[in-house]
Amino acid sequence: MNAPLTSLQQRSVLRRLLSSEATGGVLLMITAALAIILANSPAASAYQHLLHLAVGPTLTEKLGPMTVHLWINDGLMAVFFLLVGLEIKRELVDGRLASWEQRRLPALPALMGMATPALIYLAVSNGQPELASGWAIPAATDIAFAVGALALLGRHAPLSLKVMLVSVAIIDDMGAVAIIALFYTSSIDLMALAGAGAVVGLLLAFNRLRVVALWPYLLAIMVLWYFTLLSGVHATIAGVVGALLIPYRPGTGQPSGASPLLRLEHSLAPWVGFLIVPAFGFVNAGVSFGNLSLGDLFAPLPLAIALGLLLGKQLGVFAGVLLAVKSGLASKPQGASWLQIYGVAMLCGIGFTMSLFIGELAFPGQPEKVDAAKIGILLGSLLSAVIGCLILRLAPMPKH
Repeated sequence: MNAPLTSLQQRSVLRRLLSSEATGGVLLMITAALAIILANSPAASAYQHLLHLAVGPTLTEKLGPMTVHLWINDGLMAVFFLLVGLEIKRELVDGRLASWEQRRLPALPALMGMATPALIYLAVSNGQPELASGWAIPAATDIAFAVGALALLGRHAPLSLKVMLVSVAIIDDMGAVAIIALFYTSSIDLMALAGAGAVVGLLLAFNRLRVVALWPYLLAIMVLWYFTLLSGVHATIAGVVGALLIPYRPGTGQPSGASPLLRLEHSLAPWVGFLIVPAFGFVNAGVSFGNLSLGDLFAPLPLAIALGLLLGKQLGVFAGVLLAVKSGLASKPQGASWLQIYGVAMLCGIGFTMSLFIGELAFPGQPEKVDAAKIGILLGSLLSAVIGCLILRLAPMPKH
């Protein structure tokens, strides 16, 4: 009796995920476009003033007073990563990534889709060590933007391709989290890190005691965020760590509301999709093109990022799917042609949210490089979106 209930819950969660991500992706496109318009209008100075407006105390001397930009990038984005962590845990426990058989297809294209853009970035920016820290910028896929683009295509994108895209993007998110934790962590404050460790121990104790109320976990995660911010590890990592320690016990025959993880995930998804991700796009996408020349577009940094997203993602993801299927490691997505799979691989080059986030971490205190990175991200993501949508729109529907 338990299996049908679990399967039904999984399908319900998938439908909600796809619909919320798709709508959130469209909203992200709108707010990002608004940011670009403002940054290139007479209101540009007011836009910049809003981003750097101090609206809170100094939580750490390294960051200084908390501004609108900092609250969104270091605060609200921790909630975004909390949701990412909840989705990852659920998928690994009893979702589309619960068994090794289910992980085979998305794992290989996801890994190759992260490595290939990084290699292209390093090749194009070769000889400029000051740019080396940006290698991970084109390695990530923006799940909201990509699923939003798929949603606009309707029947031209089979459900199997949407499931593949979401699965690849979830593994991609795992890689992005690991990259941020390992490569974009500044000097460590051991006392603060010990405090974070103590909070993790408290969360583990809640699990052992089978605490199912959400508020103790949420309070502990807020404290964990603060200690992580002080420690030098990027504060958003607290969201992922906290998410992995929220209880999820599937297959019990209980309604989904009985699981703390599902309750929190369903509560957070609308806020993340309709507020946090669009707000992030609004404060990070604004880049001025007023003094931009053709030479600026082909400068090593934006060119390396744009080519990493446009070429690296499609080559890595498509080659990964092809290798997995032809080797017998995994089955081809049902009801999808190779041309449609290639179109989805192209959409994986939309690196918007994660790429912008990593770009800020890669070049701290270097606004010129951050702006150059934004140009490359916007160019590579836009071309990937347009070309990917055209391929899927024009691809013949497979005959059944």
